[in-house]
Amino acid sequence: MDKLREYRDKRDPARTPEPVPSSVGASAGSSFVVQEHHARRLHWDFRLERDGVLVSWALPKGVPDDPAVNHLAVHVEDHPLEYGGFQGTIPRGEYGAGEVTIWDRGTYETVKWSPSEVKVILHGTRLSGGWVLFQTKGNQWMIHRERQALPVSLRPMLAVSGSAFLGDGNWALEMKWDGIRALAFIEAGKLRLMSRTGRDITLAYPELAGLGAAIPHKQALLDGEIVVFGAGGWPEFEALQPRIHVTDALAAARLASLSPVTYLVFDVLQLDGRPLVDLPYRDRRSLLDSLPVNGPFWQVPPSFPGEDFEAVREVSRQHSMEGIVAKRLDSRYVAGARSDYWLKIKNSRRQEVVVAGWKPGKGNREGQVGSLLVGVHGPSGELEYAGHVGTGFTVETLRILGRLLEPLRRDTSPFDEPVPPEHARTAVWTEPSLVIDVSFDLWTRAGRMRAPVYKGLRDDIDPMDVIREP
Repeated sequence: MDKLREYRDKRDPARTPEPVPSSVGASAGSSFVVQEHHARRLHWDFRLERDGVLVSWALPKGVPDDPAVNHLAVHVEDHPLEYGGFQGTIPRGEYGAGEVTIWDRGTYETVKWSPSEVKVILHGTRLSGGWVLFQTKGNQWMIHRERQALPVSLRPMLAVSGSAFLGDGNWALEMKWDGIRALAFIEAGKLRLMSRTGRDITLAYPELAGLGAAIPHKQALLDGEIVVFGAGGWPEFEALQPRIHVTDALAAARLASLSPVTYLVFDVLQLDGRPLVDLPYRDRRSLLDSLPVNGPFWQVPPSFPGEDFEAVREVSRQHSMEGIVAKRLDSRYVAGARSDYWLKIKNSRRQEVVVAGWKPGKGNREGQVGSLLVGVHGPSGELEYAGHVGTGFTVETLRILGRLLEPLRRDTSPFDEPVPPEHARTAVWTEPSLVIDVSFDLWTRAGRMRAPVYKGLRDDIDPMDVIREP
């Protein structure tokens, strides 16, 4: 049986730039492609590699992204494998005349393939997850997006550092909140909070438990920052410190006397089984603004699309904020990666560093940590010495640091370069697994921070992700 006969009969290879092979090719794998086709009527062509051809459907309304809405899918002739890379203009007068561009492509897994039903899981740039195509009558099919479970392995999207911002009007500006980044997984009214590193931190923030019942959806995935607002109404990162490393119910029970936290929600990534990460930021923000996320311990902070950069930044400076974040309005959510779709512009120099050792204290710090020897990872993963931090500690902070560092002792320096003798001589070396946040004046030519000041512990950051901020 010649699977491409109908395809060839409709095309003149002398007039169309489309590939018109003389025979069916050999399947190379399980590829898919979606092509945007500006023919007499705009539609999208959905094609799956199968037995040497691309089995194809025309979708007048495109690929559905909402599990509650099915789209028509018209089964058309099989296309050659070579068509998966085709982009161009089909001349007027030819079958399917118009512009063809690749909208998405990738690979797929087959869940089911029968004459009347096809179930696949797509792995593309814009499309990921499960879809079902099912026949209704003749060449008339429907395509349905399957509801997805909450992706508990998903990690937050991260911003790229910058010192300036040259906007083109296609950006939204937000405050950079000085707190703990957390994803909120909501299922059947129950809340689970996950840190940047994928650690469950729900116990540390008991006042946020009611958020699960406040969202009128069976399932939701939110992204935001947990902060403590001080007397002036602006975040105080230091007030979060007693909640760091809370891992059991007994420790959580002691949190009632602390200042309450607020979860500032700035993105929505999934609703009722519908993944939203492929939608542009402006659409995700519109969906977020429609949710009732305003309660005693949670709210949606403002976003300023197209606003004057310097005016917004000046407000952040006046209130001693860490900085601002600029987000492209047309950007998708790039989970688990840093992307220049988001830019963080800081008002002061702040840096996450890895603690790799400490020097014993003297005087009123006798028997305690005196200062911390810290580093950042270089381009090849090497641990570079970045200086020592000896100020910014409270009595309680020193107690906590001593407790956390004691079991991390080791005999040799974890740095991949020499540490100045005056610091190495009395150093107590530790495994480089504790991350702290510091402020400082500038980077010296030797790659050291000048006048670093301790700001707090960061248990939401993987030590291997700590690099020198531009």
